[in-house]
Amino acid sequence: MSEQTTTFYEAIGGHDTIKLIVDTFYEGVATDEVLRPLYPEEDLGPAAHRFTMFLEQYWGGPTTYSEQRGHPRLRMRHAPFAVTPEARDRWLVHFREGLDRAKLSPELDAQFWAYVQHAADFMVNQAG
Repeated sequence: MSEQTTTFYEAIGGHDTIKLIVDTFYEGVATDEVLRPLYPEEDLGPAAHRFTMFLEQYWGGPTTYSEQRGHPRLRMRHAPFAVTPEARDRWLVHFREGLDRAKLSPELDAQFWAYVQHAADFMVNQAG
């Protein structure tokens, strides 16, 4: 009998959970006076779709992000935008809201949150 491994993506509930987190995040971004100017598109839908694909791929789901957009190159893609410590903090507030809405187990939530905090710190490119 073979052992079946579950990816983090599967363990958290797959696409529906990632979409819930991202949709909640962008609900906050839409009215955030610090973050909204960092999103040049009037419609946040395309950004939400890209973020959903990225998170799905990162956590072991479909590789659609790379198939459509290539390597993530996160710092390069965000370089044109002033990502200050304040913007990072606001970003984390809205992402935390998404994780809270997803109601993951404490262990899975902690793993996701640790990654998000690290990624947010990594994206800061201006002192503010």
